[in-house]
Amino acid sequence: MLTHLDSQGRAHMVDVTEKTVTFREAVAEARVRMLPGTLKMIVDGAHPKGDVFAVARIAGIQAAKKTSDLIPLCHPLMLTGVKLELSAEGDDAVHIVARCKLSGQTGVEMEALTAASVAALTIYDMCKAVDRGMTIESIRLLEKLGGKSGHFKADEQ
Repeated sequence: MLTHLDSQGRAHMVDVTEKTVTFREAVAEARVRMLPGTLKMIVDGAHPKGDVFAVARIAGIQAAKKTSDLIPLCHPLMLTGVKLELSAEGDDAVHIVARCKLSGQTGVEMEALTAASVAALTIYDMCKAVDRGMTIESIRLLEKLGGKSGHFKADEQ
């Protein structure tokens, strides 16, 4: 059932007033593929713009906090935790994992997905001068805990 549509098929913000406040957590990931030389530059801390992982981590955290400003029918949430982990994967990719937490009436999937996406875009932005062929891929929800719909784990689907 598409909950963002009313009985006449019009878009609306879902009313969560009556939902119970519960602990909720979501984990999302993204990958940025690049030339091996680009990844080496990032890992070695040799990028002229500074620490790419640190900037991408901050961008992801800021994005999670602004998700309701970006996604039209998304509720503004009082996040209690946002964590981004960025790591080299093989010789040509950065793997990003974003984890968002709160106690609230609606989930944090969009915040985790937004955090991972914006961290990936930030890596692209910082490195595009040396590698315009980078690709952002595999943006997906890995896990969701809490709420009425229960526990979701991508690999168990």
